[in-house]
Amino acid sequence: MSYFLRRLAFYVFTAWAALTINFFIPRLIPGDPVSALVNGMRGQIDPAQIQSLTVLFGLDKKQSMWEQYTSYLAQLARGDLGISFGNFPLPVSEVLTQALPWTLLLIGVTTVLSFLLGTLLGVFAGWWRGSWIDGLLPATTFLSSIPYFWLGLIAVALFTGVGSFLPASGGYEPGLVPGWSGEFIDSALRHSLLPAATIIVASVGGWLLAMRNMMVTVTAEDYITVAHAKGLSERRVMMNYAARNALLPSVSGFGMALGLVVGGTFLVEYVFSYPGIGLQMLDAIAKHDYPLIQGIFLVVTLAVLAANFLADLAYMALDPRTRKEG
Repeated sequence: MSYFLRRLAFYVFTAWAALTINFFIPRLIPGDPVSALVNGMRGQIDPAQIQSLTVLFGLDKKQSMWEQYTSYLAQLARGDLGISFGNFPLPVSEVLTQALPWTLLLIGVTTVLSFLLGTLLGVFAGWWRGSWIDGLLPATTFLSSIPYFWLGLIAVALFTGVGSFLPASGGYEPGLVPGWSGEFIDSALRHSLLPAATIIVASVGGWLLAMRNMMVTVTAEDYITVAHAKGLSERRVMMNYAARNALLPSVSGFGMALGLVVGGTFLVEYVFSYPGIGLQMLDAIAKHDYPLIQGIFLVVTLAVLAANFLADLAYMALDPRTRKEG
């Protein structure tokens, strides 16, 4: 129980630190939303309209940085993420509600699949060293070293074009109304195949290499030799003794790796014009949309912290040494 409480306190403090950084970083970007809007309209706006926009966005208030920070925390406590400057008058929560399901499905499915596939291949590669599975390691390591966006550009060049089953961009065919119709779901699945495959190919190699190396280390331990001497089947020794102990570092690193996957996914969404929060994020930065930038950072930070916390709980379940009271 003490381990659980210590980890919970750590994540609460980390969440506060992330919220604080989340407040200050957008304000360090040169310029302001009104200037970005004026530049986008190429100066076709008079000074009176500029002043109206300044008042409308609440930028006319001469508040100190500390007053803005306390107002920001109080606003978050009420569950209010503010109004999006770039999508005015839509609130940030509504913009995120439209974009978040796309990213959650893309990141959730690809992260779990790459973790399971890489870990399983790593178990076999470490147990049967020198086999054809072990020979996959150089290729997967090479692919994992390629940046996500570059791999996405290669995928677009190779697998899309006239007559191709795989679309080059977008989340669904233009003209379709998002919903639960079979036509829309089929179109959304086809548009997600290439971005998902890009993320899986780019991230599976890291899990394979980590699990393979841990399996090689674990198989040299005395308890593996004892398990063989007791006459246990090879499958049981491999899965229940070797793989279970070799899995611990991968589980603890799963949450941290999720942050890297999220960062790469943003670029993949930009390459494929996929309608997730990554595309919204880049658009918000260009428009100096502080509330939307803060809302996206907040969602991503809390998601990564939640994944880390769940990974800690899984680690506690797998490793009895963390349950000191037991």
